[in-house]
Amino acid sequence: CYCGKHGCIETYLSGPGLERAYTSMTSQHLGGAEIASRADAGDSAAAAIMATYIDRFARSLATVINIIDPDIVVVGGGLSRIERIYRDVPNALAKCVFSDTVATTVVKARHGDASGVRGAAWLWP
Repeated sequence: CYCGKHGCIETYLSGPGLERAYTSMTSQHLGGAEIASRADAGDSAAAAIMATYIDRFARSLATVINIIDPDIVVVGGGLSRIERIYRDVPNALAKCVFSDTVATTVVKARHGDASGVRGAAWLWP
């Protein structure tokens, strides 16, 4: 992780983390979008990596949901373009959230993976 620590959730949920997991399993280096695309096409290794990614993402979001109970979670960054996240993470949250139902919506940032840069630009005087 860029922070210098080990075991951070960023290590697993970032694009490089997803890519490392796939490379570790297959010895092939692919980007996150290609891994997701291969998973959707039936590639068993990519599907397994994506299932683990979705599970980790849901567990991480559930921690936040259990503590602050937000109405919505906005996903940004490079992997926010992977549509599987918005289909699978809400279903996976059900087993991790302390409530019988999950009312928190998971959505893509309006400006996709450029949202962070756009937000930073708004801070410029």
